[in-house]
Amino acid sequence: MISVIIPTLNEERALAATLDAILDQPVDSEVIVVDGGSVDRTPQIVKETSARHPRLQLLRMAPGRALQMNAGAEAARGDWLLFLHADTLLPQNGFSAIENQPETIQAGCFTHRFSGTSAMLRNLSWFHNHRFGLTRVIYGDQAMFIRRDLFERLEGFPVQPMEDIAFGLELRAATVPVMLPEVVTTDSRKFDQMGHWRALAHSVLLLLRFRFGADVSGDRFFRNYR
Repeated sequence: MISVIIPTLNEERALAATLDAILDQPVDSEVIVVDGGSVDRTPQIVKETSARHPRLQLLRMAPGRALQMNAGAEAARGDWLLFLHADTLLPQNGFSAIENQPETIQAGCFTHRFSGTSAMLRNLSWFHNHRFGLTRVIYGDQAMFIRRDLFERLEGFPVQPMEDIAFGLELRAATVPVMLPEVVTTDSRKFDQMGHWRALAHSVLLLLRFRFGADVSGDRFFRNYR
């Protein structure tokens, strides 16, 4: 069984479509939404959707994406853990693609693209995917999946900013992640609201600061864009 873990905080705009894409999957699964204190309709959307998916559950805890994802993983029962952002849509055959992986594959992600028609964002998605081919480091919006035993052996996501990249570096040292050809689509709202080129330049500088050990915890790129 695949356990999907979705951390949320005020995601009423995106969550319903994300859950619908999961419900369309033909493979047995459970879905764990871990909410970090939403004050919008996010919890209500989960409750309404659970009528169609008996294995959809809502957990509540303090905000913090690493804390939320680790809590979801602890509650999960599946052999595969799939960490999905609330604004990222799975392809229709996403679960099947994961379940069809051979025993030698321990972790991976999907090919990524942003929503919308912007040529810049299309090029950014191409670079995003090409970067993985070179580094084998999974970013959070690529929908990371990992076998439960390996996730537990690595002791989960580190509680820090950019936890996905920090964990991806640990994961790369433990196995060789793969990228599936199936495509996940992430809402481009942050780039739309910040301005595409400004957001791109800011994210590149943010990554450089992180890789050189700077404290990026208060960076405005981590603010909620809804």
